[in-house]
Amino acid sequence: METRRDIFQAIADPTRRAILLLIASQAMTPNAIADHFHSSRQAVSKHIKILSECDLLKQEQMGREIYYQLNPIRMKEIDNWIQKFRELWGDRFSQLDSLLLTLKNK
Repeated sequence: METRRDIFQAIADPTRRAILLLIASQAMTPNAIADHFHSSRQAVSKHIKILSECDLLKQEQMGREIYYQLNPIRMKEIDNWIQKFRELWGDRFSQLDSLLLTLKNK
């Protein structure tokens, strides 16, 4: 499936993030996913479509049912982007620790 949307656009919506968390541990049908939300099945289907277009979900046909599961490889793009901030925060916290230790010893 061709990726037509930005992955960060997909995760910007809280419902889509909740769907990703929900299916992270097990594959689910669209109806099973929709049962966890207070919106219409059509609204949940639109969220699933956006996540699928970004390749964040993989689908598998089992009989008459379609099961969606998380695509962890695609999630790596998000992790790589966030990693730069982790490094920045780590550096800043180290600097703060050093400053606080200096102030404490004075």
